[in-house]
Amino acid sequence: MDDLEKAILIMFDETSNAGSNLKLKANEYCDKAKEESAICSVCVEKLCFSNLVQVQFWCLQTLHEIIRVRYSWMSLDEKYFVRKSVFSIVCLEGSYETQALRILQGPAFIKNKLAQVLVTLICLDYPLDWPSIFVDFLSHLRKGPVVIDMFCRVLNTLDDELISMDYPRTSEEITVAGRIKDAIRQQCVSTIVRSWYDILSMYKNSDQELCASVLDVMRRYISWIDIGLIVNDVILPLLFELTLVDGLLEQFRGAAAGCLLAVVSKRMDHQAKLTLLQSLQISRVFGLVAAEDSDSELVSKVASLLTGYAVEALECFKRLNSEDSKSNSLELLNEVLPSVFYVLQKCELDSAFSIVQFLSGYVATMKNLSLLTEKQLLHLSKILEVIYAQICYDPVYRHNLDIFDKIGREEEDRMVEFRKDFLVLLRSVGRVAPDVTQLFIRSSMMSAAASSSDRNVEEVEASLTLFFAYGESINDDVLRNGSGLVGEMVTMLLSTRFSCHSNRLVALVYLETIFRYIKVVQENSQFISVVLAAFLDERGIHHPNSNVSRRASYLFMRVVKLLKVKLVPYIETILTSLQDTVARFTTSNFASNELSASEDGSHIFEAIGLLIGMEDVPLEKQSDYLSSLLKPLCRQVEVVLMNAKALTPEEATAKISTIQQIIMAINALSKGFNERLVTTSRPAIGLMFKQTLDVLLQVLVAFPKIEPLRTKVLSFIHRMVDTLGASVFPYLPTALEQLLAESEPKELIGFLVLLNQLICKFSTSVHGILEDVFPIIAGRIFNIIPRDSLPSGPGTNIEEIRELQELQRIVYTFLHVIATHDLSSVFLALKSRSYLEPMMQLLLNTSCNHKDILVRKACVQIFIRLIKDWCDRPGEEKVPGFRSFIIEGFATNCCLYSVLDKSFELHDANTLILLGEIVMAQKVMYEKFGQDFLVQFVSKGFLTAHCPQDLAEQYCQKLQGNDIKALKSFYQSLIESLRVQQNGSLVFR
Repeated sequence: MDDLEKAILIMFDETSNAGSNLKLKANEYCDKAKEESAICSVCVEKLCFSNLVQVQFWCLQTLHEIIRVRYSWMSLDEKYFVRKSVFSIVCLEGSYETQALRILQGPAFIKNKLAQVLVTLICLDYPLDWPSIFVDFLSHLRKGPVVIDMFCRVLNTLDDELISMDYPRTSEEITVAGRIKDAIRQQCVSTIVRSWYDILSMYKNSDQELCASVLDVMRRYISWIDIGLIVNDVILPLLFELTLVDGLLEQFRGAAAGCLLAVVSKRMDHQAKLTLLQSLQISRVFGLVAAEDSDSELVSKVASLLTGYAVEALECFKRLNSEDSKSNSLELLNEVLPSVFYVLQKCELDSAFSIVQFLSGYVATMKNLSLLTEKQLLHLSKILEVIYAQICYDPVYRHNLDIFDKIGREEEDRMVEFRKDFLVLLRSVGRVAPDVTQLFIRSSMMSAAASSSDRNVEEVEASLTLFFAYGESINDDVLRNGSGLVGEMVTMLLSTRFSCHSNRLVALVYLETIFRYIKVVQENSQFISVVLAAFLDERGIHHPNSNVSRRASYLFMRVVKLLKVKLVPYIETILTSLQDTVARFTTSNFASNELSASEDGSHIFEAIGLLIGMEDVPLEKQSDYLSSLLKPLCRQVEVVLMNAKALTPEEATAKISTIQQIIMAINALSKGFNERLVTTSRPAIGLMFKQTLDVLLQVLVAFPKIEPLRTKVLSFIHRMVDTLGASVFPYLPTALEQLLAESEPKELIGFLVLLNQLICKFSTSVHGILEDVFPIIAGRIFNIIPRDSLPSGPGTNIEEIRELQELQRIVYTFLHVIATHDLSSVFLALKSRSYLEPMMQLLLNTSCNHKDILVRKACVQIFIRLIKDWCDRPGEEKVPGFRSFIIEGFATNCCLYSVLDKSFELHDANTLILLGEIVMAQKVMYEKFGQDFLVQFVSKGFLTAHCPQDLAEQYCQKLQGNDIKALKSFYQSLIESLRVQQNGSLVFR
């Protein structure tokens, strides 16, 4: 063993015997050896005479690398040596025969690497510099299986590395592949095919694995060789014989079926394809799928053949126009479809075949036929059977899906995705053959209902899923009518108690399906009591699985929203059924850890609120219902507040969580009561909510720094603004005072959103409140938000920046809401005056520079409103300095310079809207300031921008006219013209 071999062994050593330093040196030694001029000779010699597979592999790898990188630089003699040496080893030729035989009888990875080296040479030299490679190779096949095996490996590698379009190819690779295929077609393809036939005939009984390799090559090459070389009286009968004969290896028979599929799938004219399909007599393989084990490799291959045949027959039907061709295509399709449906349900198919794609194509074709035959209706029924079989869960995962652990969640996610296309297909069948679809679903539901054990959980779930999914394609008229098979199935659904209802998946899809068909219930009141029972008993809200009870609560709330008045007679029944659920919140021993965060009861309370909040409920009963809910909840809060200071940290955490749950419940409950009812028709109800608000506002006093609690109380205040209307005013000073106690960006955002709601709802009625709080807010804003731009780059806290951005956005909304609701006088109040100048500068800077165009638009709109409010009469200056600020600052910087900037994208829709507001601002400024505006804006601003005199005069004419659209259009063209003239030479602002 010389030094090179030692270095190679060290390099490939996967044990800990060779240290990293030693490996590094070995690598360096081998890399240095590759640079030697005689390295090809060294590699060939060691390949032939070394018994070490590591050395053999390194030599082949090095040869492959050198041929790819250095081959074009080699002399003709060197190229000949490399070709001759590699070919001699592959074909057991010349002086290396004994040594080559040892290589060809060695490990598969060595033979594959050897094939790769030869294929690289073929790619470079065939046919120009090495035209005889394939002819010479064919002459050596008589040497037996080892050379035949290498021939197969070389052809397969050529396909993998260059020809097959299953992999992305460069344009250069496609060109080389075309050159090689053309040369093979012209020179030796018929001889290659003949050799395949001879090998199969000679070795089909003695070496079936070798024959399977030959067939694998044939399958690959059928797609681009002349189909007549395969579809003839010699090769085609042999392929069918090998597929059909018992006693041969499954792998061998499956490979023959793979060749038949390649024949069926070969691209050609559709009329020629139809003739080919007719000639195959494919029915002779139908029996194989039923006779063999459904999991066998042979059945999988035959299944792929049959489905591929069906795809091609369908394509012929769609593409050919003559009646005869369509009729013949349909005949072939009808012949093969029963076997296709069988394999789709029973067999494992090649993943490359899309079941849904084929079936969808067939259904779409049936949709275009004027009248479906009995056979076609039967086929559609079979498609429904395939869908049903495919969407069933595997019973192996039943327990995981029920307890919904990690495995269960993953399986459910997988099935949700997997089912999507099948359920779309179901709806397509439903549109083409509604009667067939409805009968099938009814039949599956009847079977599910008749099941008396848990063994059929998956079938029950699948049946309900079919009915649920089908409901999406039924129009509202059919649902409202509730007659026929749909009405019958809804009745069956509501009247059935499935034995496996305790299963999570079954319970969920059952409830979802009821809700999907709720329109039937809306029009057929006799179903109401049954629907209520389903949601209120152990099938729904009282289901032992918390996932089901949670979802049932949400769906029940939606049912109540839809049925509302029709449920008035059932209120007592509903409240009685929900008594234990409600009691978990209204009893003083309620512990928040009984419920998860998502199981907060809000949907139940919202449903109850919707029920008892209707005017159809008598006042006395309504008061009793509401009082029985609010009083215990408020009492719990009061008890916690009284003892708040004495609580330990652990106790405080638990009590805070309890209060959160209670506030969410009360908030949800209040959604059922409207402002007119609580303030006008039934003020006693309003009083209860006022008392509740009074209690909950104390939470802010007792726990001022608990952010989740503040958020919940704030949400309730929002709710009460909508519910109580103006009668909420007495409670606002306390609420706003407590909410203003915190000045973090997040808290300030919530506070501003509340003020925006108050202003939008009550307009100038909140003037006094706003005048009191605005100076405090302004002070906070200017302390928190930077005057220039928000910090960015390394070291900045992303979450903090996000909060500041959100605060900034809501501040501009807040100022916009004030200005547009006749409240701009708030800015001029004595306590707010000191913030007027920084506020104007902030608005100006934002209107010129902010990245968000919509924010800039809002700022321009604020200025327009302020100009109208504060510059009402010519010559009168309501706000000292404001007039000159607008004319000299806003007009020139925002309305001219910022628009001339190239960042002002005139092809963007939002930017054009902003431009419209800027033009409107100019119009308003001209109306309010007259010649003062024109002197500053036109004589000075346009002059700086090098605006030609004629364009300036045209602008003045347009401005003085009444057509705002014409003014905007002219101003846009003016800006575009000025930009061309500037050519970036003038930097504004």
